[in-house]
Amino acid sequence: MADVLRRAQFAQAYETFQASMCMFGTPAFGITSIENQGESLPVSVTVEVQTPFCRLLRFGLCAGKDAVARPRLLLCAPQAGHHAALMRTAVRSLLNESDVYVTDWIDARDIPREAGAFGLDDHVLALERFMARLGPADLDVLAVCQATVPALAAAARLAASPGPELRSLVLMGGPVDARCHPTAIGRAASRVSRESFADRYTGVVPHGYAGAGRIVYPGFLQLSALASGQPARQAGLFLDAMRGVFLGDPAAISASMAAAIDYSATVDLPAEFIADTIDVVFHRFLLPRGKWRVAGASVRPGVMRGTHLLTVEGAEDTITGAGQTHAAHTLCRNLPPAFHEQITVADCDHYGLFSGKPWLVRVYPLLQRRMVAWRAPAPAGGRGTASPARHSADGRS
Repeated sequence: MADVLRRAQFAQAYETFQASMCMFGTPAFGITSIENQGESLPVSVTVEVQTPFCRLLRFGLCAGKDAVARPRLLLCAPQAGHHAALMRTAVRSLLNESDVYVTDWIDARDIPREAGAFGLDDHVLALERFMARLGPADLDVLAVCQATVPALAAAARLAASPGPELRSLVLMGGPVDARCHPTAIGRAASRVSRESFADRYTGVVPHGYAGAGRIVYPGFLQLSALASGQPARQAGLFLDAMRGVFLGDPAAISASMAAAIDYSATVDLPAEFIADTIDVVFHRFLLPRGKWRVAGASVRPGVMRGTHLLTVEGAEDTITGAGQTHAAHTLCRNLPPAFHEQITVADCDHYGLFSGKPWLVRVYPLLQRRMVAWRAPAPAGGRGTASPARHSADGRS
């Protein structure tokens, strides 16, 4: 009887949340052109790869008769409850130098049960396939938040294979080693057992959706978890919109409301994926302990020897704790010293790492300079014991 009541309560909460999302619609990238040196350049968007769980989108400049091949960058958007469109500011910036490929994770409510399960290991293997398809030797990879863990694992698996390594790997604001300065979200995850998670935080997608019958961690619970990690963010977004109303600034109102909708529009995630993430990342810390196995093989970042590694953290990030992302340098211990760099950006929260003024003014210009250097012909040099270059908390280097 209690189980029947719980299912009914979940279904009611689910439908209420879905109805509220329908009022605003699904956030879109909305990138049709970019401004480059005073010129408006049209942008094309195509689906490079389609799987039941992810679309790999390609954003590129519309080709003309004199078009030349541009560098490729894989943006690994987090499978953490938000739509990948939350990355639109980063995509628009990165298009200035690169064709940008984005992992657009599909709402689990729209994935038929027949597609099967999708755990954290499946995420790693999906990223590895995308990297291999795009050509690792000439590929720059940028992974954000949750995606840093599977992206590092995928890069390590490529390095352990007979083929080439990635040219560069940028990890931003992710829990590579969640033992470092745990945040409220990390502490909450560490206290939840797999059984408790399944009992208290998952439910079945109701009839009427393509994924009916699939067990999910619902978007409305993830929104609550994110709000608890940064309680002032959503209120601040709506206050910005109200300030625009008071000042009679339509552009400010529109931008603030769009940001608030992006933040609030969360998706369902496969329950097994979140359970795996809690276990691997927050309970047993398998990656930093060297104990993680994916598809029967150990994940060994230490085998990476030719990938430029840059880690970026926000000094005000309350989602991912200080040092959690920079910990990747210790794991990638056999990279040459010059291939290590870590940046902590002052006055930057979690979302500022890929959006808003911190991204535009500090993070992107820094990344732009690094990509120019990485893409230049590499000078001959020896390799030694790695010691990551550290830069000041204001992000200057």
